[in-house]
Amino acid sequence: MTRIENPNRLGVGVIGMGHVGPVIASALRAAGHSIIGVSASSEASRERAQDMLPNIPILAIPDIVERSEVVILAVPDDAIGPLVRGLAELQAWHPGQMVVHLSGAHGISVLEPAARCGAITLAIHPAMTFTGTSIDVSRLVGTPFAVTASMLARPIGHALVLEMGGEPVDVAEKDRALYHAALTHGANFLTTIALQSVELLRLAGIENSGSYVQPLFSAALDRALREGLSAVSGPIPRADSGTITTHTRVLGQAVRAHCDDQENPVISSARDTYTSMTRHTVQMLHDAGRLSDTAADEILAALHEDDLLEGPPELM
Repeated sequence: MTRIENPNRLGVGVIGMGHVGPVIASALRAAGHSIIGVSASSEASRERAQDMLPNIPILAIPDIVERSEVVILAVPDDAIGPLVRGLAELQAWHPGQMVVHLSGAHGISVLEPAARCGAITLAIHPAMTFTGTSIDVSRLVGTPFAVTASMLARPIGHALVLEMGGEPVDVAEKDRALYHAALTHGANFLTTIALQSVELLRLAGIENSGSYVQPLFSAALDRALREGLSAVSGPIPRADSGTITTHTRVLGQAVRAHCDDQENPVISSARDTYTSMTRHTVQMLHDAGRLSDTAADEILAALHEDDLLEGPPELM
């Protein structure tokens, strides 16, 4: 391994130059650590490495592991296990070496082959979406990072997060999958709904539809996070079944008109998203006592006005 003269500074190697790897490498370099080398398998990843980490060598993975005191695994979730096992079989991991993955879906158990070789293992996940550009480095400031590590290694994980400007939050090994499911459920599906809304507004003649809905979306998200269930507004809590009937009709028309339009792939499922989310919101509000049985049944019946759903309307 390459030893850095300042004992507080580490030689870091990064495996994977997708959207996350170069950002974490840039943040650690800004904190004073030395980036020994990175791996990049595609032309796009090599370009990201050159743009964000100029003059940092692109190396083979075994060379990165051989030379680094800290190895950052910035690879897809399902690739971590095979990669760690393969390197363990090659006896590539060193005692005392830090092995850190950035996946939200895994804790440290996936790094066990490295731990058996004497490595210190950590799982550090920034709760942020990445563009893979330099703008992400400043966005790390104040971002919460889930840290999963042994009791002895936990202070190391906290220190690395703090050096990048983040806020460390401990997540137990047993809770890691649920933690990641919660983030995916919110962020990914929020994106799906937002994209469908923006495209539907464009079809309705609204120019710059993304900018148009940004204040509404920002306010709705802020209210949801501050007020909880009481933040739900619109035709469902008002029990405006007539409005919902109209929505299902026009959304059905939009789907039929654009189902073969390759330029509008988000439209084809927009009505299904609307009806599914309406059903879940009705159930949630009904269980909380904000919708009566009659109001809930009327809204669910309205979802079938366009005759696109099968089966009788009923509470889930």
